[in-house]
Amino acid sequence: MEKFKAAMLLAGVGDSLGYKQFSWEICSSGAKIQEALKQFGGLENLVLTVGKWPVSDNTQMHMATAEALVSDYWCLEDLYRDMVKRYIDAVDKLQGRQQDPATSEGCSQLKPDNYLLAWHTPFNEKGSGFGAATKAMCIGMRYWKPERLETLIEVSIECGRMTHNHPTGFLGSLCTALFASYAIQQKPIVQWGRGLLKVIPMAEEYCKKTIRHMAEYQEHWFYFEAKWEFYLEEREITEDSKNKPSFPDKYDAEERDKTYKKWSSEGRGGRRGHDAPMIAYDALLGAGGDWKEVCNRAMFHGGENGATGSIAGCLFGLLYGINNVPKGLYQEFELKERLETLGDKLHQVSSKEK
Repeated sequence: MEKFKAAMLLAGVGDSLGYKQFSWEICSSGAKIQEALKQFGGLENLVLTVGKWPVSDNTQMHMATAEALVSDYWCLEDLYRDMVKRYIDAVDKLQGRQQDPATSEGCSQLKPDNYLLAWHTPFNEKGSGFGAATKAMCIGMRYWKPERLETLIEVSIECGRMTHNHPTGFLGSLCTALFASYAIQQKPIVQWGRGLLKVIPMAEEYCKKTIRHMAEYQEHWFYFEAKWEFYLEEREITEDSKNKPSFPDKYDAEERDKTYKKWSSEGRGGRRGHDAPMIAYDALLGAGGDWKEVCNRAMFHGGENGATGSIAGCLFGLLYGINNVPKGLYQEFELKERLETLGDKLHQVSSKEK
């Protein structure tokens, strides 16, 4: 239970650290961010207080997903209808905070008053962003058991394409949900990426069954898989990999920025549904259980820091808990009690079968 609470809380902390009231989110240099961090006295001396260190829409949407998952729904269609209402409500409350345009546009297409088609949105050529990935980790916490894999696949895809109806977008939500389930199952981190590639064909089969937008999906489906295949080959992670991943000898902030840009589709690391989880995953692979190093790699780079920080923070919490995280980062945190309560409830409902 403690790791579930840590995961929800650190997802918010990771988002807040990377976002830094939008100022670090728009900085293109990880080295500059890390230099600015030194001016604060380093990570261990930071105190994340309400107002000065707000969360972005990543955390608000993740909480909306979690609140739907711990509600008393009878069937998955009821869950989706509840998600629709909560997402629209979350976006309405974000007025004044910087919003991800793709998430806002996706929510505008939802139909809360249409009982049968509330969560059906049109295919979106621009729906390939990170926003589906950052709101789905809790789905893997709810359906973490191996025998619930099919439910995890369905719920993460439907949740993802409500706002990001594009394979690069909603496969990102499948990815973060799957990785969260792997963390709880204590599957070795080095095996997660190859595990994802084995699950993607099951996701494709699910999408074919729903008979929605398959012609458009087919055109873009290969991109997500190809990017992950490329990444795993670069890290020399093979099918039966038990070896450590291969990292460059020099892999400082500047080198990481160059690498993250290379993985991206538009020269900004973490902007899309494939590379936001990829950067978070890479950070966990390279940092082990070192929170400070995870932050350097996932929260303090020249890309979409809030997104990659949120995913990495959640997965770190599931793997290692909160004991090695400086208390100043979460004791006065904006949404501490609410996030911990959601973690507690997710643990309770995931332990029971419906």
